[in-house]
Amino acid sequence: MNKITLTIGKVVLSLPIAYGLAYPFLYPTAGGGVLGEKEMLGTTGSAVVALVFLMLVLLYANDLKTTLTLVHRESRAAEPSSVWLMFLLPYNFIEDFFIISNVAKSLESEARISPALAKLKSFGRASGFGWCLAQVISLTPNSAGSVAGIAAIVLWIWHWIFVRRTNSVLKWSKTSTTAPA
Repeated sequence: MNKITLTIGKVVLSLPIAYGLAYPFLYPTAGGGVLGEKEMLGTTGSAVVALVFLMLVLLYANDLKTTLTLVHRESRAAEPSSVWLMFLLPYNFIEDFFIISNVAKSLESEARISPALAKLKSFGRASGFGWCLAQVISLTPNSAGSVAGIAAIVLWIWHWIFVRRTNSVLKWSKTSTTAPA
């Protein structure tokens, strides 16, 4: 599949996501969503939560970028800068699956040449795809959406821990292979 077709497919898949994000504003009496959080936390509380969340996403994306930077260029399924598409709403809800896939493919490829990664099994796919899927389901304006939102956060943290540990292994393996004998 060429890049243009893939991008068009991602944009088309982003349309229902855009609707899900807009739903609380289109149907404010339905409850839940962003407006429910604003009602519960107030304007200032919601702004603080949103800002903290964006800062955490920035740190997470930077760790993913580090992962792609630490693997050999030949192992990379995507450029390190591609992770910043996580900030492109609503496209990111679809793109996140591809980012997770590309990081996992890159780690899998790197494991073939780096014994330090030999113990990895899923290369972060389970927790990564898990948080991506739960994030999409969280747009459902009911209790299932709320539960999925909590699951998305738990799986996201689990994946982030995996990424940070993997980055430590990659950094260690680079320093141990470049150290003088």
